[in-house]
Amino acid sequence: MFSLLREVSHSRHNLVMKHIPGADPELVLLNHYYEELDRIALSDMTRSEINELLEKLGFYKKAQAEDEVPEEFRFSPARDSPFKDEPAYKSSSASLVTENTSSEPEAEAKHTDL
Repeated sequence: MFSLLREVSHSRHNLVMKHIPGADPELVLLNHYYEELDRIALSDMTRSEINELLEKLGFYKKAQAEDEVPEEFRFSPARDSPFKDEPAYKSSSASLVTENTSSEPEAEAKHTDL
């Protein structure tokens, strides 16, 4: 079962296999914040059933393990990325400039984080 899961995990994007000796194999689904969503037992499943499950869940299958993943599948199997509207890099100086451009003096600045 270990070699089967290792082989399957190399061809799927965003699928990581972690071998835990003595533990039954299971698929642990996480969200973007690495919070556990579900666990699916794999020990009684065949290779074709596991592949069918991964396809149904939306895991992108690469032709070769080293192939690039198309941009539209970068966050798959998640349906929506919480990061899609954010810029790839937001500098800390850019946020300071926008926060300090109000007409209020700095001494009277409102602290919404307190």
